[in-house]
Parts: sequence; C-alpha cells; structure tokens
Amino acid sequence: MSRVASNTTADAPYLVALNLTQRCNLACAHCYLDATHLKDGGKDELCTTDLKRVLGEIAAVGPEAMVVLTGGEPTLRPDLTALVEHASALGLMVVLGTNGMSLTPVRIKVLQQAGLAGMGISVDSLDPERHDTFRGASGAWARTMAGIDACKDAQMPFQIHFCVTEETAGEIDNMIAFARESGAMVLNVFFMVCTGRGEKYSGISAEKYDTVLRRVAHAARAEQRLMVRAKCAPHFKRIAMEMDPDWPITAAHGYDSGGCIAAKRYARVTPSGEVTPCPYMDNSAGSLMEQSFQQIWENAPVLKALRTPDLEGRCGICEFQKLCGGCRARPLAAGGNMMGEDSLCSYQPKGGKVIAPLKREQEAMKWSREAEDKIARVPAFVRRMVRQRAEGFVREQGRAEVTSADLTLLAKRRFGEAGPPAFARNQRRRG
Repeated sequence: MSRVASNTTADAPYLVALNLTQRCNLACAHCYLDATHLKDGGKDELCTTDLKRVLGEIAAVGPEAMVVLTGGEPTLRPDLTALVEHASALGLMVVLGTNGMSLTPVRIKVLQQAGLAGMGISVDSLDPERHDTFRGASGAWARTMAGIDACKDAQMPFQIHFCVTEETAGEIDNMIAFARESGAMVLNVFFMVCTGRGEKYSGISAEKYDTVLRRVAHAARAEQRLMVRAKCAPHFKRIAMEMDPDWPITAAHGYDSGGCIAAKRYARVTPSGEVTPCPYMDNSAGSLMEQSFQQIWENAPVLKALRTPDLEGRCGICEFQKLCGGCRARPLAAGGNMMGEDSLCSYQPKGGKVIAPLKREQEAMKWSREAEDKIARVPAFVRRMVRQRAEGFVREQGRAEVTSADLTLLAKRRFGEAGPPAFARNQRRRG
C-alpha cells in the first residue's frame, strides 16, 4: 500500500475529483454546485497552467490515484484534451464524469488518444421525460443515450451513475438491468446529500434509502458481469455485514464501496482550487493557489478531523461506527456539525461492542510479470479492486505471489466461463 512520503500518517489518496468548471449545459435539480455560474462559469476558475500544476502535485502525493475530471460539465472546457493528456502522462488514471450529451464518436476518439481511461455517465431515470425534467433540459435523455452508444462502439469503458431519489427509487431493478444490458462495467448508485442546488431537494426517506441499499447489496452479490456499488452510502457496510459477515464485499474485509473515504483516500478540488473532503462538503481544507496539494492533504485540520472522527448522536454510540461512521456531509449540510448523526440512517444502536475492520496486510505482495500484464488490461474503474481481491485470495492460500492463473480463476468465478466483458478483454495497455 502506497503511503505519503513524509512523517504524516495520512494514506495517499487514491481518488481525487477535480471540478474543472461550474459551466454546464444542464440545470439539474440535485446539483451540488450553486447555480449562479452554471451557464457562464466563474471568473476564478483555474487556468490550464494552474490545473496542470495541480495534477502534478496530486501525482506526487498519490502516484496511483484515479483523477475524475468533472464539473459542472467538463466537456465544456476547451482545454479538456490537453488536461487528459497531461494527467495521463503523469501516470494518473484519468476518467471523465459527464452527463454524456457531448460524447460524439470523434470526441471520444480524441480523448482516448489523449489517454482517457473511462467515462462515468449520469442517468437519473429510464423514463425520458422524468430524466429530462430532473436534468432541466428537453432532449437530454436521448443525447445521453447516444453518448452511451458512442462509448460502446468505441470500446471506451464506461460506468453508469444513478442518483436515487424518492421518485426514482422504484427504478433500481430496471436501472441494474439497463446498466448490464448497455455494456457498462459498473453501476454506481448515488444517494443525494442536500447541498448546493439540491439544498431544497427532497432526496429520499430513511425507509426507502434502506430498502434501496439492500437491493444494491443483493445485486452486488448476484451480478456476474456488472459491478454494482453504493456511493455516498456508508450504511451499505452495515447491511452487507448483516447479510453475510464472511462475504468479501463487506467493510470488515476492506471493501470501501458504500463507505465514506472522504479525507482518508479521497478529496475534491473546486473550480477555483479549494480542496474539500468531498463534493458534498464545502468546508475548505485550503486553497491550491496558496498551498500545495501535499501540504493541504497532510496538514489541513478538517481532513485530520475526518480521519479520526469524534462522532456524536447515534453515530457516536453505534457498534458499526468504525465500519460505517455515517455520512459526514449530511449533518454538516443540515446544521453545520460535521460530527453529528446521519439523518438518513434508521438503525438504532444496540449497545454492542464496536466492530473493528480487519487490519490491512502490511507485507508487499509479489506479482508475476504475466499477472501484471493481465491486470494492466483491466479498466481503471475496477483495477484497484481486482488487485485487492487477487491479493486477498492469494494470502488466504498462504502464498506470496499473484499469478496469471489466479486472475483467470477469479474472473471465471466472477463472470463465468464467458469471462469479463468485452471492454475489459479488448482494452489495450497504454505506454
């Protein structure tokens, strides 16, 4: 496991969301960015030179990090291709978070050649009218579907981002089927935090939230070719643990999908260069126009507080506090107390012993050259998770080296004899 090269105890980030712009071609009801500059952008948005510097600073702290270039709508930045090329040259995994409306075959090809590893495309409903209403623009659904088709035709790995609300929660089964049949590698199911434009949006009730999370957990276990993950939903860890404590997807075995990694392995950079713990938290940890990313990541008090949280309310007495810990953005948005209890959790602590995650293995795991070549062809979206699962599998067998045969066996267990999706098989190694 990589560490920050200093005296700090902070782990290196493995995910950084870089908001390139506030400009957008939509007006979504749930956007965490304020609407003031959504059309014209802000005068204080980082220029190309500053963004390249920031990318270099991120790579210095987290050389294996995935950087999500997002917005607003990142395709509205004229320097997007240059930024992708620069980040890729630094060795970062670069993906694009987009509404998909501008993903033409030509645009995708250019971004592929620049080194883009994949797309994350937002689909908020399978009902075109509902999606368009939610997104604030007529015809948005059709253009997003065209973007998905263009990615598939170009062999560009992509994932679907579905934001669950009270109105769309009933679509979860259909959305899972859609993501599977469309050829997506991953379905990320997001649960809204009421900030920015979504501050007045109703979101979802605690009861429906729990119901959807359980469906996501079952799908994560049952789906063979599609990875289904909960995002901004720390309670996923508790639900997975209750379903099966020995299931490798549970938090006790290190699976962080559904758990909050804000400030621990994740941060967001705003269009103006402020670093925050996550996109839903606007409490700045520092400005990249005044400090380096490393200085902020290692020393910012707000990030340090989140790494060793002093939780209050039900979260503070819950036996799942170390596995879950609740969403810190929700109490911050609701009342300004980052350590307050998560209002979307309906679980009542039972006074049991606090459940501790399993300790991470400290010893380095060797990989054969053939295994390294094979995992390099796995799309960036899921490569780290595949690596962790492979190393866990080999450790359980008492061995110290991952081989190509191990990866083949795990792929067959996950996807059957047909093997992983075509995108994974056909993705060529760059470099």
